Amino acid sequence: MSLAAESVDIRLGGRAVLTDVTLALEPGRFVGLVGPNGAGKTTLLRTLAGLVPPRRGRVILDGTPLLDLSRDARAKRIAVLFQGAGAGWPMRVRDLVALGRLPHRRAFGGLDASDHAAIARAMARTDTAHFAERLEPTLSSGERMRVLLARALAVEAAWLLADEPITALDPAHQLDAMTLLRRVALAGTGVVAILHDLALAARFCDRIVVLGAGRLVDDGDPDILTDRRLAETFGITVRRGVAPDGTPYILPWHRSDPPPEDIDAALPQRS
Repeated sequence: MSLAAESVDIRLGGRAVLTDVTLALEPGRFVGLVGPNGAGKTTLLRTLAGLVPPRRGRVILDGTPLLDLSRDARAKRIAVLFQGAGAGWPMRVRDLVALGRLPHRRAFGGLDASDHAAIARAMARTDTAHFAERLEPTLSSGERMRVLLARALAVEAAWLLADEPITALDPAHQLDAMTLLRRVALAGTGVVAILHDLALAARFCDRIVVLGAGRLVDDGDPDILTDRRLAETFGITVRRGVAPDGTPYILPWHRSDPPPEDIDAALPQRS
């Protein structure tokens, strides 16, 4: 089930946020959406989900204009995970994850066996089953993000769109989440995630889409994150290396524009 943006323009508050963005996405791939703050990443994700109508252009889902589909039809096919998208009132974790099954349920209908199975799978995959009875306000920010990811996975949609899914997680759970998202993609779901950690994006994603000032400036495999691209788009220089297993990695090191002050001299000296 393909998902594509065709010549999309978005204006919010009279300001151009996205300009002429064309992007074709395929299922079964983990796409990292990267770019500096204010580049339009979240707006693009919301547009792909059908939550922001384009001023010009359109989004196509499997050959059909997305906005021609009902809200329920879109919700069954596209699961979303946005920052701050909690329940708004105290709920048990299990009940919060169960909200992911709403698009599949009849009005006022209860959960059936397939719903319970999907909820259990999502909680097992996100390591949240052991606090299923806790209330959302008692969760740490990292635990809460994992629960929201479980809710999105419980939809079992063809597409998963995630806005900064690892930002609140500790390093171990960041690795777990990136591994999980990659496995979800390998199982056939299309995954698009906004990421700020360029090292993890380059390591785990099949494809990198770079936005800058509301425009698509690069698109391809992780090798597009060249020194020149990182300097022009993010204003940084990086250190590069190769892990023992042969995987290359990058580490943001300095601002490249404007030239930094003597950062190394300001850092604590190690003996």
